[in-house]
Amino acid sequence: MSATAFVVAPADRARGLSVVGEKITVLAPASKTDGYEIFLQQGDTGQGPPPHSHDWDESFYVVSGEVEFGIGDKAMVARPGTLVHLPAGTTHWFRFASKAEMISMTSREGASAFFTEIDAKIPPGPPDLPTLGEVATRHGLKIAI
Repeated sequence: MSATAFVVAPADRARGLSVVGEKITVLAPASKTDGYEIFLQQGDTGQGPPPHSHDWDESFYVVSGEVEFGIGDKAMVARPGTLVHLPAGTTHWFRFASKAEMISMTSREGASAFFTEIDAKIPPGPPDLPTLGEVATRHGLKIAI
């Protein structure tokens, strides 16, 4: 398959997905890029995933607000303009320290299918951890809780 040029204007974006308390909009799925994926992630204070790892690289660029990241046994607060890169297999987590927005990118296909299934199977609110774990396992994620 060969990727073709495309543009995604705000009016053309797919519906935002509800994923463990955050809104994730798929801006560029691997089916359009022929490899990597790009997302817009928005969340309110306190929202974010539990510690986890997966077999794709992932990078986050904080656009607004503050996001606390945990990488291994270290934590830091990322402010606008900060890029956080996580190689595949790195155990990490993040929490929106304030209402915030980030652009994220993965090195290959995988995250968009995971986010879509979470949106379909887990309603907003405190996550159903057994279902979250089952969906994560199907998509190659390891939750470290």
